[in-house]
Amino acid sequence: MKNIGFLSFGHWSETPHSQTRTASDALLQAVDLAVAAEELGADGAYFRVHHFARQLTAPFPLLAAIGARTERIEIGTGVIDMRYENPMYMAEDAGAADLIAGGRLQLGISRGSPEQVIDGWRYFGYRPSEGDTDADMARRHAEVLLKVLEGEGFAQPNPHPMFPNPPGLLRLEPHSEGLRDRIWWGAGSNATAVWAAEQGMNLMSSTLKNDEGGAPFHVQQAEQIRAFRKAWTEAGWQREPRVSVSRSIFALTSDLDHAYFGSDGDSTDKIGYIDADTKAIFGRTYAAEPDVLVEQLAGDEAIAEADTLLLTVPNQLGVDYNAHVLESILTHVAPALGWR
Repeated sequence: MKNIGFLSFGHWSETPHSQTRTASDALLQAVDLAVAAEELGADGAYFRVHHFARQLTAPFPLLAAIGARTERIEIGTGVIDMRYENPMYMAEDAGAADLIAGGRLQLGISRGSPEQVIDGWRYFGYRPSEGDTDADMARRHAEVLLKVLEGEGFAQPNPHPMFPNPPGLLRLEPHSEGLRDRIWWGAGSNATAVWAAEQGMNLMSSTLKNDEGGAPFHVQQAEQIRAFRKAWTEAGWQREPRVSVSRSIFALTSDLDHAYFGSDGDSTDKIGYIDADTKAIFGRTYAAEPDVLVEQLAGDEAIAEADTLLLTVPNQLGVDYNAHVLESILTHVAPALGWR
C-alpha cells in the first residue's frame, strides 16, 4: 500500500494553449484539483514553491484554503526554500494552516534549488553568517523552525501584559500539536538525506538528485533512501519515518493522452548540471499504456522503498485533465502494483 498524491509546480502563463493564464487561475485551480483528488481517493495534494517566478509562491494561504475545502487529503509542500524564510513567522503560519486543516499538513522544506534571480534570498533580507554558505543558512533556519514547533516556551513574558498570560515562558501561537513530526526535508544528496534523518525529519526525494556513482536514477535514489533509514535508526528516533519520491507518470488511455505524452514513451534518465559544480541525474518520464506502466514501475527500486508517491502534474492543462491523469493511475495502475 502506498500514499499517492500529486505535486504541482503551479505554473501560469498567458500563452494561447495554457488553461492557467494568471496567478489567480493557478491558485484557484490548485484548490479545485485538491478537492477533485480527494474525491478520486488520492492521498495528498502537494505544491512546489518558487520565488520571482510565474508559479505558486506564498504557500500558506493556499494550504489553508485547501484545508478548509477538504476533509481527508494530506496537504503539503515539495518544497519551501528555507533560505527565504523567517522560521518564527513560518511556524505561526504553519500552525494556523495546520489547525484549519485538522492536522493534515505535511511540510516539505529544503535548502532550495537554482532560481530565477541571483541570490534571491538577499532581497528578502537574509545573508549567510560570516564563513557560512546559503545552504548553511537554510539548514540553520530549518533547525530554528523545528525547535519552535516543539511547542516549548522560550520568550520572557511582559510583567505588565495587555492580556493575561499563562504561567512560565511563552511559546509561539497558534501551536499545532504533532506538526513537528510532519516536516520533510527535500534532499538532493545522500549526505543531506542523512542530515535530515539526524534532525528527525521525513525524507522527500524528487525527480533529480546529485549524481553519486553513475547508476540509474532509481537505483541511486533507492540508495539514498536506505542511507536515510540507516541514519534514522542510528539517531534513535522512536517513530517510523516517512519517505516520498516524485515521478512523472502518465497512463496512456485516450487519444488526448497519446497526443500529449505519447512521445515520452522512450524517455531515459538525463545527466546535467544544476550549477557550475553540481552534476545531477534527472529521472525519466514514464508514459505508456497501463499494462506496460505496471511492468516498468515494478522495477523502480526507489518507488519500492518509499511509502509515498507524488505524481507531478502538468497543471497548465487544466483541472479536468489533471484529475483524469490521477484517476488513470489510481484505477488502472496502482491496484495492479499492490499500491491500492
